[in-house]
Amino acid sequence: MLGSVVTEGLEAAVRSAGRETFSRSGGPGGQNVNKVNTQVTLHVPIDAIGLGDDEQERVRARLGARISGEGELVIHCSQSRSQAINRELAVERAVELLVAALAERRRRRPTRPTRAARERRLLAKRRVSEKKASRRIDRD
Repeated sequence: MLGSVVTEGLEAAVRSAGRETFSRSGGPGGQNVNKVNTQVTLHVPIDAIGLGDDEQERVRARLGARISGEGELVIHCSQSRSQAINRELAVERAVELLVAALAERRRRRPTRPTRAARERRLLAKRRVSEKKASRRIDRD
């Protein structure tokens, strides 16, 4: 798992390289929703946050649907009625996504079924076979 130092570095990179745009959010909120641009859209260029080539490829592969044609990670946040809170939430979400995408997946160690498991499987198959055989009509 990536350490907190790496997470802090990613957060600083997202804050410095990211570009925010604001728009009106939908949902309940009355006059506040109609007049204030509280929804935040955060655009983070993948090549500007200090990742190596292999890390950039891993991020692009795992977050492909969230990456725009310009190579930017795009995060929308309209969770709160406050623009400042939505800005913080968008940065947090971007860092979470990047950390998850950069995490090395553990390789699966191939295992074999135990002898008892193989015997249980064969016994179950034999029972089903006998049940079906008992349904057949003997033509002699």
